[in-house]
Amino acid sequence: MIKVKEAVIVEGRYDKIKLSSLIDALIVETDGFGVFKNKEKMKFIRALAQERGIIVLTDSDSGGFLIRNYISSGIPESRIKHLYIPDIFGRESRKKTPSKEGKLGVEGIDAQILLELFQKEGIAVDDSENHDPVTNYDLYHLGFSGTPQAKANKKKLLKAMGLPELLSTNSLLKYINTSMTKDEFIKLCESVK
Repeated sequence: MIKVKEAVIVEGRYDKIKLSSLIDALIVETDGFGVFKNKEKMKFIRALAQERGIIVLTDSDSGGFLIRNYISSGIPESRIKHLYIPDIFGRESRKKTPSKEGKLGVEGIDAQILLELFQKEGIAVDDSENHDPVTNYDLYHLGFSGTPQAKANKKKLLKAMGLPELLSTNSLLKYINTSMTKDEFIKLCESVK
């Protein structure tokens, strides 16, 4: 599995599922064209670009390029990397017919090709400095999961971190583990409560 420090931006949940089995990274879905109307999501993507950089990996069809260009606007070139799916024609296994343009997207492309895209760009990083990651148990122990006040505590934590309130626990854990140490996170939690 490739460890990636940047946030990876993809179009949809099937793209995210595919990548999650190949890379260890914070993966953010645009919900396809939904990103055009979701100001909070774009604010989050811009914040990620500023903080750690982003990698845009959309399908290589016209819709994917529209989404890619929209995300790219207003983000400095130094904070964004682009990975491009090669034009491979076919049909994704979960679909009855090929896409309008007949090209495979992120979810349909061979896993080895995806890995090579990351490796070719030199995107893999070694995360040896963070041997003690924050876990679900830590979130429970600190009162941000599985307790009566967990929902309210998590909402305060997300606000303090400048993250969207609808961020899932798994995405929160990936964000924490790629942006701070466990000790830094514990100190942040103490200041939030």
